[in-house]
Amino acid sequence: MDTEPRADRQTLEALGFSPEELQELGLWEPPTGAPNDLADVYLRRSKKSDTLSVLREQLRRMVRRVHDHNRQVRHVWFEQRSASKAYVKREEFDKANAAVLSDRASTALYVYKVSRLSRRGAGQVGLLLDSYDEAGAYIYVVSEGLDSRSSRMILTMLSEQAREQVRDLTDFVEIGIAAAKAEGRWTGGVTPYGLRCEPGSGKLSHDPAEYPTARRIAEYLVANRTPGWVKDKLNSEGLTSRSGKPWSTTGIIALAHSVSWAGLVPKRERALINGKYVGKYHRGGEPLIGPDGMPVRCGEGVITPAERQKILANLASRSRPGSPIGDRSRGKRETKALLLGWGTCGRCKGPYRNDGPHYRCRNRKELGATVCIGSSANRQAADDAMAVLWINHITALPPDSPVILAIAREWLSYQNPEASARRADVQAALESAVRRELTLGKERFVIGRMPEAVYETLYAELTAQIESLKRELAELDTEPDLTPLMDPLSVIDLWNDQDVAGKRALIGAALESVEFRPSKGRGYREPMLDRMTPRWKHQGGGAW
Repeated sequence: MDTEPRADRQTLEALGFSPEELQELGLWEPPTGAPNDLADVYLRRSKKSDTLSVLREQLRRMVRRVHDHNRQVRHVWFEQRSASKAYVKREEFDKANAAVLSDRASTALYVYKVSRLSRRGAGQVGLLLDSYDEAGAYIYVVSEGLDSRSSRMILTMLSEQAREQVRDLTDFVEIGIAAAKAEGRWTGGVTPYGLRCEPGSGKLSHDPAEYPTARRIAEYLVANRTPGWVKDKLNSEGLTSRSGKPWSTTGIIALAHSVSWAGLVPKRERALINGKYVGKYHRGGEPLIGPDGMPVRCGEGVITPAERQKILANLASRSRPGSPIGDRSRGKRETKALLLGWGTCGRCKGPYRNDGPHYRCRNRKELGATVCIGSSANRQAADDAMAVLWINHITALPPDSPVILAIAREWLSYQNPEASARRADVQAALESAVRRELTLGKERFVIGRMPEAVYETLYAELTAQIESLKRELAELDTEPDLTPLMDPLSVIDLWNDQDVAGKRALIGAALESVEFRPSKGRGYREPMLDRMTPRWKHQGGGAW
């Protein structure tokens, strides 16, 4: 009888391991043994220089160290995420920690370097080590040979060093980008369609392969052709975008709004989230203005600045106030479609869109029948069927299911956003206080320039602040009341009491997506429940 494959088999194969090497590393068969005999491995890629060959070698070394410690690798978690930005959610990292701390599937987490674990400093790493100590587990850093059970102070200091390296690198990069913009040089990234940047030149120039099509698009837009008409024209001639996919209306609109498409340096503003600047930038933007009061050029463009103004005026003349075209000042409207964002087409697997009384395949609507012949579903019937599916799913879960707890937490976060925001603030304040505690110890014991009396006073105040923040965080982390999710009648009442936004929050806490199988024909009365296949959250899986 064939055994079930490992849950991380797809990840390992995507990294380029052969079945023979996986068998040699002990990563072919599912692991067996008690949690004390197992370990989870976390592998992270944050830059392009980390090739698959480098990642494979890192994993080989981690696996060998796990075997040296008389353990088996239970699961390999892999992701491509930054470890220095607080707003970046590292889902695989969270799953790896949950496997050790919550599920108790193993009692150890192996990483290659401290920087692979986190670049957010001693605040985050210190709290993480606390959690591992309380769970009777440990973190092992293979490259430095550090075990959190015996090298906690060194781990904490190295994590703070990794954080400082990121800060210094960020400063240098920002200075370099600002200087390049001021000098009229392309700062990097994907060039607009029809343009290229020769290595070392720092200037945009016409791409011989793309420019003729790009110039046709520009002339159509200047002639006041709609983006939808341009899309259909290009697709009917078999022309594709740079990615090889059919053109879309939104792609044409994005080109029209691109400042760089006119050969100008864009002025972008960093996004402000929760009072802090993050590594994201506002979409669109205006040209960067130089000291002479004129837009700064960075080479050739597909269109001239004058043509850009003409195209933008054409788009604005056809837009309604607050629509996505020509006027981006309006915020996101509240949706009335219950399943918008979760429904997918059973033919092309693409997303559904809200189209009046129906959900319809977005690819069919925006890319045409050459991409997907489309499918649709009556919106009211689909929403009613989703209510049945959601209630049946929740009531079928056992009372002690971690899924119930996860759903309850997400639901309470929707009901009480102030508490969620306060928790984030307390967490940030606690991490900051722990970093200050580390700096204080460094000033006193490493550098030796702080008098003992001053150190004792500051240390007492800082310790009291940390304990106070920990108590508040523990209160905010109290287990939610699961009563409404335990009884079928209570679940039905909870659902019926919500408006569309509330029901969408309940759905979003449990649903990953729902696929609509195409109907058997026009006029065929098939129960909507038979056409819908939901995919629920919190059901495991660590595939890349």
